[in-house]
Amino acid sequence: MKPRSQQFWSQIPRYALLTVLATLFVLPFYLIVRSALMTDAEITAPGWVWFPATPHWENFRTLFDDPDNQMRTGLINSAVIAVVTLVFQTLFSSMAGYALARIPARGRDFVFGLIVATLMIPGAVTFVPAFAVMAFLGGVNTQWGVIAPGLFSAFSIFLFRQFYLRFPVEIEEAGRLDGLGYFGVYWRLLLPNSTSIMTALGVLTFIGSWNSFLWPLVIGQDPSSWTVQVVLSTFLTAQTMHLAQLFAAVAVAVLPLVAVFLVMQRSIVEGAKFSGGKE
Repeated sequence: MKPRSQQFWSQIPRYALLTVLATLFVLPFYLIVRSALMTDAEITAPGWVWFPATPHWENFRTLFDDPDNQMRTGLINSAVIAVVTLVFQTLFSSMAGYALARIPARGRDFVFGLIVATLMIPGAVTFVPAFAVMAFLGGVNTQWGVIAPGLFSAFSIFLFRQFYLRFPVEIEEAGRLDGLGYFGVYWRLLLPNSTSIMTALGVLTFIGSWNSFLWPLVIGQDPSSWTVQVVLSTFLTAQTMHLAQLFAAVAVAVLPLVAVFLVMQRSIVEGAKFSGGKE
């Protein structure tokens, strides 16, 4: 056993590295909050100020009181789109992953290969065809037009399939002895035991949907259908620059993501390790 003093000094480089990494992680959030409490003139001033002498909390009030500002609408639209995408993408991907892993069907591996192959197709290739389909179906300026392409994820299907391949077969056999079919085994046994990976993928899906910009920008051409990321782009244009309101809006837009990450970070790690499954 090493003496305590020797153990203490041996841990210093590790904690020093962690401190530096934590500082780099927190630095962008500090800059956002600092700038959100300043005026445009203070933000663009040449001198550096660690924190404004007089915090301008009214920047946040103006953000929602301004009738020309769509921040409230953007937050509501983004929340609805992110939650719906999270629920249905996770559900559909788990169903597809279970079918590809456990249901014996001719051509199952071929179908799985096609799904994985779609991961190599750049999103720019399918962007215009997807927009043409949504326009034909009347999905422009609608929330479902933004949601529909995100309901299916080849990456999520792949992870669910790998997870169910590691799932104990004995549990499924016990369910079949009780008279359950494939759907019964999936709904009553596998799905309740998939909370780790469902939570991990759900959080990643929520973050990806919340941060999506280009697709909601093209589909949501009317201000009433803008998401929060599209609203943020309106604060900085070729004609106008509202830096204080932009940073205040960014602080508000980032808050849900930070809250979700802090609450679910342990589940993300557990899901990444496929906890509950056997090797």
